[in-house]
Amino acid sequence: MRRSLSPSPPEGRLRRLRRADLAADTVALAQQLLGTVLVSDSEGMRCAVRIVETEAYVPGDPAAHAYRRETVRNRSLFLRRGHAYVYLIYGMYFCVNVSSETAGVGAGVLIRAGEPVAGIEAMWARRPHATVRDLCRGPGKLATSLAITRLFDGLDLTEPGPLWLAAGSPVPEIGTSVRIGITQAADRLLRFYERGSPHLSGPRALNR
Repeated sequence: MRRSLSPSPPEGRLRRLRRADLAADTVALAQQLLGTVLVSDSEGMRCAVRIVETEAYVPGDPAAHAYRRETVRNRSLFLRRGHAYVYLIYGMYFCVNVSSETAGVGAGVLIRAGEPVAGIEAMWARRPHATVRDLCRGPGKLATSLAITRLFDGLDLTEPGPLWLAAGSPVPEIGTSVRIGITQAADRLLRFYERGSPHLSGPRALNR
């Protein structure tokens, strides 16, 4: 039997975020995205997660995919803020980022974890052995639960489409830590999370 945290679906109509709503700075955007809702209308089903964990990859960051130059693979990171950058890790899992600067400047915010708030049955169909707590607890799990693939790369998350950002609820307290799973610039405090959320990824020591 699954043990559910019984999340509530978003009340009323979701309000799509406009580009003007998004902070024009990578670190500020990484914090601002906490509490907002990432909506997937893929495969004829609506699924949504309230974002609880992000990582900032700022301009000139040696840990960022955009560090050396713009390429076919990373070009979405160089779009103006509010576009999706989707890439594959370990040959198995997709991760989704939000471009975060002006056009031509490569930077982004990785969505690391979220609290499921709508479409949980559809998420379970994609990750049948997961609990609600674990459905989107990590960037690969989140993308799988929302049916995000490389086909979503480059989408404008402020416009109608299969993946978009909506206003959510405020985060009571934001925690900060080093980023997870990187070797370059590993000591930079560019990971942000909602303190006390049970949906966070990473070791407990980083989630205090």
